[in-house]
Amino acid sequence: MLNNQFKKGELYSFITGKASTAIARRLQKTFKEEGIDITIEQWSVLYHLWKQDGQSQQQLCEATFRDKPSITRLVDNLEKVKLVRRVASKDDRRSNIIYITKEAKNLEEKTMAVANRTLNDALQGVTNGQIEIAKEVLQKVYENLSDKK
Repeated sequence: MLNNQFKKGELYSFITGKASTAIARRLQKTFKEEGIDITIEQWSVLYHLWKQDGQSQQQLCEATFRDKPSITRLVDNLEKVKLVRRVASKDDRRSNIIYITKEAKNLEEKTMAVANRTLNDALQGVTNGQIEIAKEVLQKVYENLSDKK
């Protein structure tokens, strides 16, 4: 059954994540204004390490929906600015475990406050019911297209 309820051109804007892009741009702009010298991509890796420190690069790939070369580049750059450190896995020497540093831990509160303010701005005038519907729809879209199906 065809279920295309979009006007011509709307679908592609929806798929490319117009809202997501706008949030990311605002977040990056605010980071810069507040003197936080990391990219949104780097922040997303740190975010997952703040939730659970000591993850493999493969786990970070899965958590951030990025490929291995992208995560390797992000971790390389985070390591250069001393926000993470790599430790060879004791179980598999081909694998690295990524840990946050004290410097990264010190960024957590400030960056999360910026992220929360940005999200609050983005969701102004949106009801909890609308948020729940959006989450359900996007989860369903993800499941429909997921390789894990």
